[in-house]
Amino acid sequence: MATLDDIVGNFEFLDDWEDRYRYVIELGRSLDEMPESDKTDTNKVQGCVSQVWLTHTVDRTNPDDPVLTFKGDSDAHIVRGLVAIMLAACSGKKASEILTLDESALFGQLGLIEHLTPQRANGLRSMVKRIKQEAAAAAAKTAISN
Repeated sequence: MATLDDIVGNFEFLDDWEDRYRYVIELGRSLDEMPESDKTDTNKVQGCVSQVWLTHTVDRTNPDDPVLTFKGDSDAHIVRGLVAIMLAACSGKKASEILTLDESALFGQLGLIEHLTPQRANGLRSMVKRIKQEAAAAAAKTAISN
């Protein structure tokens, strides 16, 4: 999977929106397949027109700031690409990093916001909200156990 730095660099190189659109789809194709057993109502992101599923694990090796690793999938090509971008931005990161992510700035830098339909933009916000909720829950659980 591409790193966030790779994705940002590639977007800077691509001038045409159609090329960027194809790249988002390519990013989605690079995602690992999510097992059908993980495509449950519990893992489904509410607020997305397309179906989006997210799972995560929490590594508490650093008890003060756990690391979350996410997996995701969607039944729509462009949305699957947006999932890939969010995973590059958040997966393998500390809860504190996820909670301070400025997703509006990120997607503005990529030039995606103005090209997303209102439904996709709402779905993206729902996905970000879910990721940040999981990070907050992991951080809160760590704080309670300390």
